[in-house]
Amino acid sequence: MLKNQVAVVTGASRGIGYGIALELASQGANLVVNYNSSAASMEQLVQTIHEQYPEVEVVAVQANVADFEQAKQLIDTAVAKFGRVDILVNNAGITKDGLLMRMSEADFDAVIDVNLKGTFNCMRHAIKPMMKQRSGRIINLSSVSGISGNAGQVNYAASKAGVIGMTKSLAREVATRNITVNAIAPGFIETEMTGQLNDAVQTTIKGQIPMQRFGQVSDIAQTVAFLSSSAANYITGQVITVDGGMTM
Repeated sequence: MLKNQVAVVTGASRGIGYGIALELASQGANLVVNYNSSAASMEQLVQTIHEQYPEVEVVAVQANVADFEQAKQLIDTAVAKFGRVDILVNNAGITKDGLLMRMSEADFDAVIDVNLKGTFNCMRHAIKPMMKQRSGRIINLSSVSGISGNAGQVNYAASKAGVIGMTKSLAREVATRNITVNAIAPGFIETEMTGQLNDAVQTTIKGQIPMQRFGQVSDIAQTVAFLSSSAANYITGQVITVDGGMTM
């Protein structure tokens, strides 16, 4: 259980981030949940947490994590409200897929700015209170694309591979302060994005997965909860693939 711990979850207004926030709330963690543009979805998340877990305090913060100062305001809000940051989940991410020969510089930069620099920004600001506390959990969302690559995702794969490199490097820097830094690399998870794929494409993808099915948001959320818990005290610098065996 994570009772009375403080978790910051970026990109929490929908999909995997939404599920992570609900899972951490179910474990008793107080939450600072971040969104950039999906205000209505965020309101729904906050209302759901209030209804299902009335003992949990939750604060919603609008911020573009790609912006260094806005990321600082996000972490500062958590410290001002709760006095500490115990868990940081860097989930915010975007895709702008396309073959390299047609990919614009703007589409490359946008994905790197949110997925890679956004993760750096939040870690950079959260590490100070964690160092002061001499404790903390940082969990970064990477992707199987960052491990094996994926056609049409040069920008996305680069950003997610970079997240893995940052995870391992920071884990080495802060291990003596009782701060763990790990990454989760999801495979194909049932979200709005995979729901837009037609049946033929879904069938083809599932044929490449040893378990022959997509994962659930809960598979990722429960892995985040585990890495946030005392059960994962001696795990750091790792990349956990949650992909039904796709990259083994």
